[in-house]
Amino acid sequence: MNVLVATDGSKYGRWGLNWVAKLPFVEPPRVTALHVLDIGALRAPFLSQPVMAGNERYIQEEIQRMEACSAKALKEAKQQLASLKLKGTVRKEQGAVAPVILKRAPKRDGLLVVGSKGLDALDRFMLGSVSTNLIHHATCPVLVVKDEAAPLQRITLATDGSDASAKALAYVLTKFQPDRSTGKGRRVPIHVSVIHVMPFLKYPELKEAGRHLVEKSVRKLIKAGFTAEPVCQLGKPAEEIMKVASKHRADLIVMGAKGLGAIARFLLGSVSTRVVQHSSCSVLVVR
Repeated sequence: MNVLVATDGSKYGRWGLNWVAKLPFVEPPRVTALHVLDIGALRAPFLSQPVMAGNERYIQEEIQRMEACSAKALKEAKQQLASLKLKGTVRKEQGAVAPVILKRAPKRDGLLVVGSKGLDALDRFMLGSVSTNLIHHATCPVLVVKDEAAPLQRITLATDGSDASAKALAYVLTKFQPDRSTGKGRRVPIHVSVIHVMPFLKYPELKEAGRHLVEKSVRKLIKAGFTAEPVCQLGKPAEEIMKVASKHRADLIVMGAKGLGAIARFLLGSVSTRVVQHSSCSVLVVR
């Protein structure tokens, strides 16, 4: 599987590569660490201002500083790939960050990894603002990294009966090994909490349909070798998903990029954006 990791020299970019090394992929990933240098973003504020003598000198000094930071980030990424024993390459490109990442992102069967935050605005990388753009426009699944990587033990999987949430379940079943090594010669199953959030509506058939949905997913996960439990909640989807993930100490939230339509009142599409922005743990958005 091809994996593109966006790196900007921040700890979030480094964490992205660590996550790729720790995730229990069925097949070893082929990794490209992509560093995008956006010189145009530096010049843009000056273009709307009156031309002042000496501006260009300061711009050139800032460009040199950015180039030095870029070279450092590339060197660190190469060293990190080697230390993690990941097969792949490091690549540098210039341009607007999000469009360049989207252009180089893998096809539907790959994975795009990006930090939830990056270097500050002065450094013109801003992976934090980029991550929201990517989950809306990438054609492949996007992993938004919030924290340092650790062996995957617990997953919160959100489902609403949509095609996108079915793909999220399929991703876990086909891309991840169902268990992890303890380092003592034993393997322990990864635990998945399957959550379905229902609105505050007094329709027994909706409650029954939701229960059936999560139980069907749980059976598939257990058959594949995971341990799993159903969780049905009432309330606002994003808030309930994050509450369950926190309560169950999830390492990763997995959810679809889009949900059922507005009439169905689930709207995982808008929910995924909110979860990515506010969750305390990393989030994998599948399409």
